[in-house]
Amino acid sequence: MGSQHELPLDTPLLYLKSEEAFAGLTPRERRYAHHLSRASWWGSFIVLCQTSPESPTIFSLLTRLLRSQPIDTLHSVAIDRAGFTENEFKSLIIYYSGLVYNLGNYLGFGDRKFIPSVSRGKLEALIKASKASLEAPDVMERYMEVLGPMYNLEESKRFLGLPPNGITMYFTPNCTQEDADVAKEYMAAHNIEAWNTRLLKYEEDGETVYDIRLASIESGPSEGITVDSDVFQGHRMRVSRGDYSYFLKKMVSELHHAREFTANDMEVQMLDKYVECFTTGSIQAHKDGSTFWVKNKSPAVETYMGFIEVYRDPVNQRAEFESFVAVVNREQSRKFDTLVDRAEKEFLPLLPWGSDFEEDVFMRPDFSSLDILTFGSSGLPIGINIPNYKDVKEEQGFKNVSLTNVMAARTGIKGGPFLSEADHALREKHGALGLEIQVGLHELLGHGCGKFLRRKDDGTLNFDPEKVRNPFTGDKAGFYEKGENYNSRFTNLASAYEECRAETVALYLGLVDEILDVFSVGAEEREDLKYVCWLDMMYAGLRGLEMYQPTQGKWGQAHSQARYVILRVALEAGQGLVSVTETTGDDGLPDLLLTLDKAKIHSVGREAMGEFLRKLQVYRSMGDAEGGRAMFEKYSEVPSDGPHPFHRWHEIVLRKRRPRMILAMPNTRLAGDDVELLPYPEAVDCVAKSWVERFNPEEFEQIESALSAFVSGWMK
Repeated sequence: MGSQHELPLDTPLLYLKSEEAFAGLTPRERRYAHHLSRASWWGSFIVLCQTSPESPTIFSLLTRLLRSQPIDTLHSVAIDRAGFTENEFKSLIIYYSGLVYNLGNYLGFGDRKFIPSVSRGKLEALIKASKASLEAPDVMERYMEVLGPMYNLEESKRFLGLPPNGITMYFTPNCTQEDADVAKEYMAAHNIEAWNTRLLKYEEDGETVYDIRLASIESGPSEGITVDSDVFQGHRMRVSRGDYSYFLKKMVSELHHAREFTANDMEVQMLDKYVECFTTGSIQAHKDGSTFWVKNKSPAVETYMGFIEVYRDPVNQRAEFESFVAVVNREQSRKFDTLVDRAEKEFLPLLPWGSDFEEDVFMRPDFSSLDILTFGSSGLPIGINIPNYKDVKEEQGFKNVSLTNVMAARTGIKGGPFLSEADHALREKHGALGLEIQVGLHELLGHGCGKFLRRKDDGTLNFDPEKVRNPFTGDKAGFYEKGENYNSRFTNLASAYEECRAETVALYLGLVDEILDVFSVGAEEREDLKYVCWLDMMYAGLRGLEMYQPTQGKWGQAHSQARYVILRVALEAGQGLVSVTETTGDDGLPDLLLTLDKAKIHSVGREAMGEFLRKLQVYRSMGDAEGGRAMFEKYSEVPSDGPHPFHRWHEIVLRKRRPRMILAMPNTRLAGDDVELLPYPEAVDCVAKSWVERFNPEEFEQIESALSAFVSGWMK
């Protein structure tokens, strides 16, 4: 592979199949799915605005280039008039596909900037020779000003993060860690949650203002939501609103249409609360909508939308917009029902931290297997546990979703470095079922288990302070005060720490035969399947080293850091459980070989993971960020020497990395009283075609105008 900042020519461009699931819906359900999908795609432009200053303009430039003439015609212009080679044109289509799939020019998995593999000069020549420039020369000339930032690979531009070491849109460029801390403390003191906010720092009347800006259609003051002026610790504070208003308005319009095709009153109330949240900026309204969503069990069409995941905020508080629409795969979902039925009495008590640190009552989740129709965010996961509001989870419950068609696309990609042929053969045989089990355990019993010791809104504690002690010191257990939560305590470590906890729960409980029975694993295959699940985790830990940023000494992806930490724990356990050794590859260059001793998983492995898991949960429960951070950061280190010099091995992993898949999703179109699904057969241009056909020319003009307005005014 070439530069880590380019998308390689062998990037898998796949189509996410959902035709069978969609065909099983009634005409009314298809109308509901159509309008929700349209809402999701409108909302997805918010992610472009959340990624980098240049992402919206790059999107406008390249989308106009591709939609102004057929791609095969543009190909001829590129070859005949701009000096492109075949591979260079293919690389440009792959770059655009990566841009729209990640909804920005930084990878959703890894936060690494990627640039076109074709030279800037050739791209300029193509743009100037294109029909887009002929039709709107002034517009294209203005958009071409983004080419400088687009190709810029200065050290501070290579990864997302707080300035001066990275790029973020959650803070203005003049913000520092100290500014982020001031905002965090102010919000905690005033019970403001950061999910749908940015922090803007600017001068007004000779005074520095910290402006906490909410996403909403409405702007201007609103009692209980905005604050015109306040003083906190000597700082001038403001809470305003109106971010992303155009795209939220388009979303709300589609949600009103979807409301006409709901299946029950629960869906009506859910959509009404989403509309209230997107209109006013109220997070409480979104929590109320999430409650109705949780209570709406096993709908034919599933959807969730809002500011959901905090992975890309450098301090893990502000959330990226996310919206998905999916069709429930009822046959696949049935096996998960049994797992849910038996979780509280049989499986949760097996976890190694005792009842004091487990929820008093297990909130039975809705666990569904879904075929994704639409997903508007910076890439698709294979499983989700939501909502992320801990108070809603504790009091109302949650849902787990396994994304069946995404998982099927992922398991279709075979092979890879660092393993023996025998291990690869076992992974191909058992990998799909192993992944299904791991995702189920990760989402349901991983993210769904474990108590937060906290002071409730009425001032009482949700535990007995005389009974519950810190098991490591014997002192009284710590807890979260009102206004505090897990993300505000664990800050930039929160996502990786929680993903590590969920992954370790899945490893630990995946050794329980009764759980494997739920998934119809035969006795003769159990040990091989357990082996593959553990091997996959260790393998992911080694390959995840790609996401480490050696120049900055930090991790760029929460899941990769989590899996690397688990590998380090297994290596520390010793006794030959796991080994990573340096070898010489067939190309004569340094290589690595990872091996796992199957016979020691139940003994050495289970004991090590159990003790590690106990520490993860207890520190998390008590809000002991100091203790949890010290432990987690020790395992996150990337040593330069010793028996496992991962810092030196980083170059090997980087050289051997494999490209991540990019998925095309279908479009939907009204056809009388019904809806047609428009698929895109797998080809190099399938992702590009799906996007240029997603909106009509008038809508694209409106999109470009709204994106330009945001870019020109994003500082204030």
